[in-house]
Amino acid sequence: YTSYSNQNQFVTYCCKHAVQCLVLVDNVTESRLLGLVERTKEHALFVFTHRRMAITGEDVTLYDIFPISNDFAVVEVIKCLLHDISIGADTRVRLNFQDGDLEVRLPFGSHSRLFLSEVNKAWSGKTCQGKVKREGWDELKREGRHDLVRQSSHTASNKATMLAMPQFGLRDNLIRCELLKNEDIYTYLENFSFFIGTYNVNGQTPKESLRPWLGSTSTPPDMYCVGFQELDLSKEAFFFNDTPKETEWLKAVSEGLHPDAKYALVKLVRLVGIMLLFYVRNEHAKHISEMEAETVGTGIMGRMGNKGAVAIRFRFHNSDICVVNSHLAAHVEEYERRNQDYKDICSRLLFRQHDPALAPLTIMKHNVVLWLGDLNYRLSDLDVDNVKDLIAKKDFETLHSYDQLKRQIDEKAVFVGFVEGEIGFLPTYKYDTGSDQWDTSEKCRVPAWCDRILWRGKNVRQLHYQSHMDLNTSDHKPVSSLLEMGIKLVNEESYKKTFEEIVRSLDKMENECIPSVTLSRREFHFKDVKFMQHQAETLTLFNDGQVPCQFEFIQKLDEPTYCKPWLTANPAKGFIAQGGNVDIDLEVFVNRSTATELNAGRQQIEDILVLHLERGKDYFLSVTGNYLPSCFGSSIQILCQLRDPIQEMPLETIRELVSSPLDIPKEIWQMVDHLYRNAPKQGELFQQPGLRSEFVEIRDCLDTGMPDSLPGSNHSVAEALLLFLDALPEPVVPFSLYQQCLECCSNTSQCKKVVSLLPQCHKNVFNYIAAFLRELLKHSTHNSLDVHILASIFAALLLRSPTKQDLAEKRKTQEFFQHFLVQDLS
Repeated sequence: YTSYSNQNQFVTYCCKHAVQCLVLVDNVTESRLLGLVERTKEHALFVFTHRRMAITGEDVTLYDIFPISNDFAVVEVIKCLLHDISIGADTRVRLNFQDGDLEVRLPFGSHSRLFLSEVNKAWSGKTCQGKVKREGWDELKREGRHDLVRQSSHTASNKATMLAMPQFGLRDNLIRCELLKNEDIYTYLENFSFFIGTYNVNGQTPKESLRPWLGSTSTPPDMYCVGFQELDLSKEAFFFNDTPKETEWLKAVSEGLHPDAKYALVKLVRLVGIMLLFYVRNEHAKHISEMEAETVGTGIMGRMGNKGAVAIRFRFHNSDICVVNSHLAAHVEEYERRNQDYKDICSRLLFRQHDPALAPLTIMKHNVVLWLGDLNYRLSDLDVDNVKDLIAKKDFETLHSYDQLKRQIDEKAVFVGFVEGEIGFLPTYKYDTGSDQWDTSEKCRVPAWCDRILWRGKNVRQLHYQSHMDLNTSDHKPVSSLLEMGIKLVNEESYKKTFEEIVRSLDKMENECIPSVTLSRREFHFKDVKFMQHQAETLTLFNDGQVPCQFEFIQKLDEPTYCKPWLTANPAKGFIAQGGNVDIDLEVFVNRSTATELNAGRQQIEDILVLHLERGKDYFLSVTGNYLPSCFGSSIQILCQLRDPIQEMPLETIRELVSSPLDIPKEIWQMVDHLYRNAPKQGELFQQPGLRSEFVEIRDCLDTGMPDSLPGSNHSVAEALLLFLDALPEPVVPFSLYQQCLECCSNTSQCKKVVSLLPQCHKNVFNYIAAFLRELLKHSTHNSLDVHILASIFAALLLRSPTKQDLAEKRKTQEFFQHFLVQDLS
């Protein structure tokens, strides 16, 4: 809360929505935070100056205030023109106020659109009179809806995009479906060149020109997709996703592009140290549309962003393209973990569609997929001397036969359907930084092709695939691939003819036919459902009617969604062409949000799904199953009363337990004791993820008591402990004491007092885990752990917020828990 004095007399305020922007101040563009402030139904725009990483109120300073009154006006809303180093999809907004105007440039993305829509709501609440002009907002709505790099007229080439918009109904969706099916009739291919580059920069700053890498082609490419890994290895980047190196490498890339063409930066997306830049030649920018960007972390608990992927998807003319930049798990022996990372990225990285009712797009739902990055696959079954001997002979074919990625692709474990060009260059890892000399450190890493580029799709031809030995900034060498891609362009005359024929055909069918489908089955049973273990059954719909049909799973009376939270239908809605069929996966997955009620027997695996046909009938599907209770998602109090594994105890017995409790749940003791005995010197403990297959074995061992000792690696046991704490329905520090923890976080004695207020079994768990972590810190020279790392990981689990946690609260919870890591307060 802040006080200030002016004619409007806001005494206190709460900033509900904010966005970082660029503001024109005295003809100089400066970075600002723009906040929408609300107090007693009055609104204003607050402009703040800020430190580079603004987290708390102390990091920002109020610069100016613009009331949203009757004199407020949106004068102009336009997309920024594309030119060198400018982000093509930024939106420039000029606002009028009583005492002047304000020009801001908002970054591309849904966050800016949400902010502007909230400003629009605030403005709409005022009486529109005087200078107020709604034309600006009408333009803004059009801009926000399309996400186009540059707004273009509705030509035949993007009519399919128009028909995908929410305002179009069944008929238009049927037309869109038929247009897509007949696309070959009205499109033709034209070749465009795509430069794909990947570079693990090992946390370094740019020390040399990137022109030998990015400008290495004889003619300027039409597009650049440039990926970086390990952009910043600092703790600030890891914990707060903030780094000055983003700007430094962006500048280096922009200066290193081919000099014979002008390029626009269309999109930048980054997750910690994984960054992807997408440039296009200026003349192609108007043909880029439907741009979306997403990120997925595959680090510990599947959340941390030290490993994972960033991706973009876009439509170029009439072709849909997806670009993925990933950094997979390290170390020679961890190829299964890399396989798991790849599968996680494919399943979890989803792009929303313009129509929110449509299912998100997966990576593979594109005409072409480009995948680049530090995939970290190594060479197996060869020692360093044998590898170097084959390199000296330039026998890359023999060396490639030992490559883990090649072997995993041959076994169809990963990258099914992808193509990689022939490798005719030296391994790109590991070099002494600043040289072309192989690793001379004590570890003496075996050289490997860690940095790779693959593609999936038709009409793609690789023109070159090479490394760039001239760049010595990192312990990796950059890699590039030049691809010639056949892009679908629209023949306007053929499109018009096809469109008219489809409309005439639909007119006739709609008058004569009612939609109809045949279901492959109507009853589905899921046996022995377990915590965090996916199960799926397939429903096939066959369109046996005389007209294309639209289906959707709909809500039942008085229920908020079409299914229970542990169940999903994929896809939940869609179209089926006449005589066609579609497979729908009914998927069951119990996570921390649904496990507690199932463990306690208050919910069962039972649901009825209603499948609705537009202009047709409804079909009812029965879903049943049985859930095996788990310690994951059970409360500390209940687990302290269980002396036997949870699956050996009938639910009725668990509900009526009044026996003498254990000091702590035996499951926590088993995991902590295992780590205490086996992992005090384990490197990257609680930072490197385990294997999902091993987690399954650990979970079953804890739930059944078989076998006697925990299976799996130290990393898998460590991650299981974190998942266990995360799944507790009431955290170790109960929600009722969360606010007290924040208020006393800087006072050691007050923190100790709060812990003394915990229920006895919760207090025992808190002290037990803190003591174990203090023991790990005694071996920090081996395991590389420190107080800040452990506090950031465990504070988020032991002190969970009952609502969404902001960054200021996150810092306070870490400060609270640090008191218990630096000294024994038990």
